[in-house]
Amino acid sequence: MAERILTGIKPTGQLTLGNYIGVLKNLPKMMDRGECFIFIADLHALTLPIDPEVLRQNSVDIASFYLAAGLDPKRVALFLQSEVSAHSELNAIMQNYLYMGELSRMTQFKEKSAKIKESGIGLGLFAYPVLMASDIVLYDANIVPVGEDQIQHVELTRDLVNRFNQRYGNVLQMPKAEMRKIGARIMSLSDPTKKMSKSDPKGDIFLKDDMATVRKKVMSAVTDSGSEVKYDEEKKPGISNLLTIYACLKDITIAEAEKHFVDYRYGDFKKEVAQAVVDELEPFQKRYQEIVDSKSYLEVLKEGARKASEVANKTLLRVKKAVGLLISK
Repeated sequence: MAERILTGIKPTGQLTLGNYIGVLKNLPKMMDRGECFIFIADLHALTLPIDPEVLRQNSVDIASFYLAAGLDPKRVALFLQSEVSAHSELNAIMQNYLYMGELSRMTQFKEKSAKIKESGIGLGLFAYPVLMASDIVLYDANIVPVGEDQIQHVELTRDLVNRFNQRYGNVLQMPKAEMRKIGARIMSLSDPTKKMSKSDPKGDIFLKDDMATVRKKVMSAVTDSGSEVKYDEEKKPGISNLLTIYACLKDITIAEAEKHFVDYRYGDFKKEVAQAVVDELEPFQKRYQEIVDSKSYLEVLKEGARKASEVANKTLLRVKKAVGLLISK
């Protein structure tokens, strides 16, 4: 079977430079590898309270960011999760094949629910991994590019596939999580021990930040003791993070970035990293704005949902037949 790749972004906050490096910048390579299904996980966004207008705007932004990054609608299905009903239908079936104990051990549930009173925890937050597993198996995806924090969800999906197939035969495709080796974790500029994660206005570079703000954030980035521009995650987390950003944007190795900056002082080093970020984001933002103004994302999402539904509905029908649901049409 040729590679079939599935990835999605949850529209719950402003996308960051970390999202750009980890996902958007890799679109051309992803499209060259195999058949791609890319979705905006708007149903997942409802697991925690979110303003309706913010959700809508975030969804517009993500669709437009994908297109600005070079996504080709003829080669990729880009769609809203909520516009492919098979996601919800399969979720209703698959919730019977994952167990309460498994779901309660999921790290994201434990972390997010710890911040909420028990009486305010919605079922959707607890059962989030069931819907995510349904998202993956619907498209017979064998490659699922994820961040480090999502690997546990893909492993649970693999457990589900094993359990389901042992009971009903070879019905579901086994997925495999895939992480980037360089740039998998772009860290906060204000605290390089924490991932850049849509929630730190000082440490996160947002994709809609103006260029003056981008420069200021990079120049204000936390650095480390000493003066050598050298990659060392333990002793120099701040410098290592900036080197990673530069290397990813320039498509070079960390070693090549270190060699380039061997005679630089921290101030000049930051200036060049800031310029690299500006050089990447300035034309990207221009393309994004043109797409938003023209609303060309709407037709792309409509066609993407149609293409996605064709594949997803076949899987759903296969599952329905396997579990014994009567098909009357």
